[in-house]
Amino acid sequence: MSSDKTHTIEITKTSTSGLAEIDFNNIPLGQTFTDHMFICEYAEGKWNNPRIEPLAMIPTHPAAMALHYGQAIFEGMKATVGKNNTPLLFRPEENAKRFNFSAARLGMPAVPTDLFVEAVKQLVAVEHQWIPPQDGSALYLRPFMYADEPFIGMRAATSYKFIVICSPAGPFFTKKIRLYAETGYIRAAAGGTGEAKAAGNYAAAILPTEKAKAKGFDQVLWLDANEHKYIQEVGTMNIFFKIDGKFITPETDGSILKGITRDSVITLLRDKGFEVTERPITIDEIMLASSKGKLEEAFGTGTAVAIAMIEAIGYQEEIITLPTTNPVSIDVKSTIDAIKTQVTEDKFGWMVPVDLTVEST
Repeated sequence: MSSDKTHTIEITKTSTSGLAEIDFNNIPLGQTFTDHMFICEYAEGKWNNPRIEPLAMIPTHPAAMALHYGQAIFEGMKATVGKNNTPLLFRPEENAKRFNFSAARLGMPAVPTDLFVEAVKQLVAVEHQWIPPQDGSALYLRPFMYADEPFIGMRAATSYKFIVICSPAGPFFTKKIRLYAETGYIRAAAGGTGEAKAAGNYAAAILPTEKAKAKGFDQVLWLDANEHKYIQEVGTMNIFFKIDGKFITPETDGSILKGITRDSVITLLRDKGFEVTERPITIDEIMLASSKGKLEEAFGTGTAVAIAMIEAIGYQEEIITLPTTNPVSIDVKSTIDAIKTQVTEDKFGWMVPVDLTVEST
């Protein structure tokens, strides 16, 4: 049993681990999970019984409100290994803040920041041997919350579950990606839930993404809801463009997710001496910059991918191809990876070590 200032988390370890069956050199994406999960319940206005226990199925009533009215949110995080095999988390308090922003937008209760961070820390401590040692690999963490009250009716639920699970992951998008600018479907509109990590946002993106893949692309490049010309973000990432030596990324106007990797990349680029502007940017501006030879680099940013370099963008009947060299993208990716593994100095104070002195009950 271990505790922080206000929360005691009970830990019950499994008697049979699946770790010996894992080949860290060949990890199926999103299909392998660690031995344990964190779980606690919200009822009568407070979070109760925070605990770590063996990963198991979760009994759910058929009338659970999340299944009918969509009160479900999540976060994505990663644990890496630094010096002396110390597990490290990347800016976990920022994930906690965004999680609670998403919760507020969907009428759900906040999870205390210290409980969120302590839950992740202690779960990683229990599962630290599941962190892959290979370059670019990590232990992916998925905190999520959903309404589990059995009730058929349109209102905020009164009971919820907050859970964290873990999945070892190799590098995402090891090759450059191709984007298709969507002009029919939309991801988000002003006043909607685009700024929250709501599960429904991703459900609505599945069909357009499959259609983009059928055209030979990897992801959707989302445009605004009103004019279908202002770039928002990629399917699972924020996006950056380097035009004539300067970087531009769409401003977070309420319909774009405030990416933690996005914020970190802006900080890194400015630290490296680049000008970074956050402003509205149209697909026409990108196409014109490409035609004039001024579109030098483009990449997506996100927890899962870190940096995903973009090879081509399709828009209507036209496809532009980006330069084959990506010097700044590669440098930023290398810098983030080095910070996450303590190969280079973390002068921004982003990395949070995990204490491995966790006792079982």
